[in-house]
Amino acid sequence: MSPAVVLVHGIRSSATMWGRQQAALEAAGVPAVAPDLPGHGTRRHEDFTIDGALATIEDAAATAGRDGPVVVAGLSMGSYLALHWTARTTRTPAAVLAASCCTQPQGAGLSAYRALAGLIGRLPDGGAGLNAFMARKFVPEAGRADLEAGGMAISVMADALAGMTGVDTLADLTRIDAPVWLVNGRWDHFRGNERRFLAATRHGRLVIVPGATHLVSLTHPVAFNRVLLELVDEVADASGTMAA
Repeated sequence: MSPAVVLVHGIRSSATMWGRQQAALEAAGVPAVAPDLPGHGTRRHEDFTIDGALATIEDAAATAGRDGPVVVAGLSMGSYLALHWTARTTRTPAAVLAASCCTQPQGAGLSAYRALAGLIGRLPDGGAGLNAFMARKFVPEAGRADLEAGGMAISVMADALAGMTGVDTLADLTRIDAPVWLVNGRWDHFRGNERRFLAATRHGRLVIVPGATHLVSLTHPVAFNRVLLELVDEVADASGTMAA
């Protein structure tokens, strides 16, 4: 039985960042749902909370998984949230693809990130110009178009990063019984704990995408889609075996 896929976007972006993944999944006949998290995209008027984000993933999984198994895939904050949800839900997904999230979101690293985000947020434009510059420098044109289609939620940073202080990804990984594929770009600055994270999984796999950076699904969509579709195929094969 072919699974459906739930795609969870990263911080500041929206569901539109998954445009090329949704196109690849549609071409393969795989249904997909990509919700906007609170404070992002069509929901920028809402406050971001971890509980609200988990409820969004829960609702998306319920919608996608009416007729069969679900694979949940995320990028960066979306991956942390996907793992956090998986560790708590009674609607256990068939597998999780967690990209660009192999640094524990706690301690000095997160404090430094919050401090930097706070400084950027004090710029006259709230950091919009810097965000646009970084996108032009590091994201190919097609990926930028996907990002820009849903708008960038610059003002959400403080609430989102504050919420992440309560997320313990290592602990989440130890509670998950489903397969977890950790997918990182070769040059991702969030790779620091990937071996530790992999060791914490019960059914884990680490995939490194050559040449890619943190935004691997946007910078190297063909390679990323290949990994995503491989995971979908494995879940489909396993579901068929169990059904038989």
